[in-house]
Amino acid sequence: MATGVEGALSPVAAIALVGVLGVGSQWLAWVLRMPAIVLMLAAGIIAGPLLGIFDPARDIGPLYGPMISIAVAIILFEGGLTLNFHTLRDAAEGVKRLVFIGAPLGWLLSTLALRYGAGTTWETAAVFGGIMIVTGPTVIAPLLRSARLARRPAALLQWEAILNDPIGALAAVLAFEVVLVLRTAEQAGEAVFSLVSGILIACALGVAGGYGMAWAYRRAKVPEYMKVPVLFASLLAVFAVSNEILHESGLLAVTIMGVVIANANLPSYEELRRFKEHATILLVSGVFILLAASLDFNALSQLTWRAGVFVVVVLSIARPVTVLAALATTKIPWKEQILVATTGPRGVVLIAVAGLFGERLVELGVEDGGIIGPLAFILVAASVVVHGFTLKPFAKFLGLTAAETPGVLLVGGSRWTTALAETLKKAEIPVLITDPNRGHLRRAREAGIDTFFGDILSEAAEMRIELNGYKIVVAATDNDAYNTLVATDLGPHFGRENVYQIARDKAGYARHALPSTLGGRSLASEATYNELNRLMWNDWAFSVTKLTEEYTREKWRADRPEARLLAWIDTEGEPHFVTDDEEAKAGPGVRLVSMLPPGETEQEGDAPAPDAEASAA
Repeated sequence: MATGVEGALSPVAAIALVGVLGVGSQWLAWVLRMPAIVLMLAAGIIAGPLLGIFDPARDIGPLYGPMISIAVAIILFEGGLTLNFHTLRDAAEGVKRLVFIGAPLGWLLSTLALRYGAGTTWETAAVFGGIMIVTGPTVIAPLLRSARLARRPAALLQWEAILNDPIGALAAVLAFEVVLVLRTAEQAGEAVFSLVSGILIACALGVAGGYGMAWAYRRAKVPEYMKVPVLFASLLAVFAVSNEILHESGLLAVTIMGVVIANANLPSYEELRRFKEHATILLVSGVFILLAASLDFNALSQLTWRAGVFVVVVLSIARPVTVLAALATTKIPWKEQILVATTGPRGVVLIAVAGLFGERLVELGVEDGGIIGPLAFILVAASVVVHGFTLKPFAKFLGLTAAETPGVLLVGGSRWTTALAETLKKAEIPVLITDPNRGHLRRAREAGIDTFFGDILSEAAEMRIELNGYKIVVAATDNDAYNTLVATDLGPHFGRENVYQIARDKAGYARHALPSTLGGRSLASEATYNELNRLMWNDWAFSVTKLTEEYTREKWRADRPEARLLAWIDTEGEPHFVTDDEEAKAGPGVRLVSMLPPGETEQEGDAPAPDAEASAA
């Protein structure tokens, strides 16, 4: 790897290392099923202060600060893009209270925690207390993805994190302006005018930028291939202009711009949001690696035992009291209030803004202003580790996860999907059948299967179905084109490896073949809608067979040569659909879900496998 003087990495090598460490940490976290934030934090510290391989200030130079600022702006803009008002529903009142009551109360309690817990001066406590309003969308998003919370608590945490981030930055600006007036000859009236006008201009820029983009896209003023580049350039322009007027107000401007676009009902919205999500994953990874690698152990040595007291007070007193007071008298169940109250991880915005204001306080002569940066890092590290490892089990304990076991979403009501759903339900796997034709769901309702009457792609489905509770989608309607549309649209949400569709009638003809970018994976049966339901009419049945050390997958296949293997259930009860036999894990305790012809149906105690379960016809 190319290096410069004194072993420093070249800027290109340094940026490449950031990408490898950040994305590699996220991938490893996915493999190990660990919180990605924890691994990114560890990777940055190991590569930076521990081994000395990477020093952002040394290796990247003057671009380090602007890179962090722009990355945070893009992250907040993407967060704003996810805030569609339709997703609020019954969480709207809670979000308003967390913003209008929780933010000021959190500022006050954080200031008190700093003053009496960490022992800082009132000036440092007021500035840093404002910054601590933020709860970090860069951390909340990965945690929600892994914890799979129920819709309302997830919405509360997501909206609070994104909306309070720019509010926290502006609170710090307000407190700093007060300190500036007290420490210099600047007039209070001028400071207030500068602050208020800056906030109003930032709001105006955000609204104008959002409506301007929506108008241009809706009127086809921007060609399709330039929509994302124009969006990027516009948000950077809004951010820069707003920051020139009032420092840190750019975060407010880009957040508002994202919210406006999210609620403009644009045809290209999904493409824009997905691209931004991919960019945000890269940016979150990069920013965490940069900030962790920039950690100065000498600065941390300035902290005393009171820093630990401060962290404990913030996590165990200030955060819970703030949320519970804000959500008091609402209709939100107490379990959800407790979960939100005990979940307040801080992220990159806190560290980035704290470092900036810490330097400014020192320049003003506030002696303990320099400890803001180390305190911020310790709070972020502690909150990330604590919430990263406790959110999912605590949510499960409270019963606020979307589902204990990832479920299966069957699109299309038919004799075949109903029988498959009954089989999965007996195997204790959550299953839901959706269909826009109420008559197609009659058999499923009679069998006690959960159903949704409506189009799975509709806004009503998004609002009423806990999609986080399902891992696999099987599109199995009698309309091949609709199956392809469903699989293509839901692929990015569930992961294309988890979206399947039944075989198409004319898939074998070259002129009817579809590109690999459309549709889902084919089920192992390779059967069409008509063929699958014909098999059901001919008394084929579903069966679940448990493998043992003696009764392996190979023996099962030898005993059932005509069986159509569809899925397997691992030892933890999680379902996995397959495209061929080899995809099914063959270990003891694994259960195979298949269709068997008449005469081969396994009955309780009658199958070669001693643990074979009863079949569902």
